[in-house]
Amino acid sequence: MQLTIRATGENAKMVSYLLAKNPNNIYERNQKGHLVRMFYSKFNAEELEATIFVTPDPLEMLQNKSNSYDITHYINDREFAVSSIFCSFIRSALGTALNGQPKEEYSEWVGHRFPLALEFGPVSSSLSDKQLEELFKPMGYEVAISRPEIRYSFDLKEKSSARTLILTGHQTLQNALRHLFVLIPVIDNYKHYFIDEKEIDKLERYGEGWLEEHPLRELIYRQALRFKEIYSLVEKPAANELIEEPMKKARLNDMRYEKIIETASRLKPKSVVDFGSGEGKLAVQLGFMDGIQELLAVEPSQTETLKAIRRFEKAKEQAGFVEPETLWGSLFYYDERLKGKDMIILCEVIEHIDAERLPKALDTILHAYAPESLIITTPNREYNELYDMDDHFRHDDHRFEWTRKEFQVWCSERNHQGHYELEFSGIGEEQELQGQPTQMCVFKRKVNQL
Repeated sequence: MQLTIRATGENAKMVSYLLAKNPNNIYERNQKGHLVRMFYSKFNAEELEATIFVTPDPLEMLQNKSNSYDITHYINDREFAVSSIFCSFIRSALGTALNGQPKEEYSEWVGHRFPLALEFGPVSSSLSDKQLEELFKPMGYEVAISRPEIRYSFDLKEKSSARTLILTGHQTLQNALRHLFVLIPVIDNYKHYFIDEKEIDKLERYGEGWLEEHPLRELIYRQALRFKEIYSLVEKPAANELIEEPMKKARLNDMRYEKIIETASRLKPKSVVDFGSGEGKLAVQLGFMDGIQELLAVEPSQTETLKAIRRFEKAKEQAGFVEPETLWGSLFYYDERLKGKDMIILCEVIEHIDAERLPKALDTILHAYAPESLIITTPNREYNELYDMDDHFRHDDHRFEWTRKEFQVWCSERNHQGHYELEFSGIGEEQELQGQPTQMCVFKRKVNQL
């Protein structure tokens, strides 16, 4: 997997400052076991050539995959083809250029159109050469496509189906990279992670200024979003279709928060712990709940906590908001401050933890912290069938995903002392066989069980 960026002209070297990578050094980072490297093969006043490539760890790519024993892992192209996997590996390395945020003295070059050539491959795609050209030409690129010549000792075929693309044109570096980050997954038509509504936000951000007017807009959205329930959120009505005021379709994440707030409001807690609070979206909604007197947002990531603090500062401008107290914390470290609260919430947290470590963490919550109630949400693996993800988890950081029966059995086992009543439900659009995309369990302490 590799991408080569070439710039020519008297200002070519400015591209290195937009990339924020020193031409005298080889950039090398480990991304969850995969090596990402970047180097400059040419760098002078009028010519620059930088290549970023990935050496994936094939064993790491199988980790935590539900079909890790499937023999097709040994014969597929995922560790070689330029795809959404490649984009996820290089996003951090190219983040400064993608976001258009170089050092202040170089910010004027973010909007500068350079004579660029972008070469990337190999790509594996069912799209024809003509379709590939039609994806890039509307943005002003000339497109060249090559296939490596191969020779077998037996009569099979003369050319490989793998292709390398070379795009040339005058583009800002930021726009050029955003074109690639949108269209490479479209070309490959394979997503290694769960596609949800956040993908729409990414498309709108990277597609700003060009995607809405693209002649193949519908194809791009269909390939990028894959699933009708997601694509329908951005699908335009046909020209002859009567346009009515649409009912805004709720996003799954919003539905989770709504169900949690509804449940919490019914139980009327005065003190709440949002465990794994992330950037504080749920905590903000909890802060506006009637009766809340104490709200603790517990998160191990400093980066996410800083985002949450900014979110809380903004929410404080509104009347009636109880500001959460941010705490560094983990499920694996006992914290006296969390003991005896009315409610603890684990919203989409447990699936990020190795299953064998979970019992100890839940025992700490239920028996050491002993809240009046505990709310847990987690993906329903049965629903993955509707996302064409039978063999994958919804996120590459998930350690497991459970069926409804597995989740119910596990929750019952954690309640082995019988101190809590268990209430199971689902969140999201329900299907007769698969249930709902998210499952939830509410532990409610029985009277006189302390």
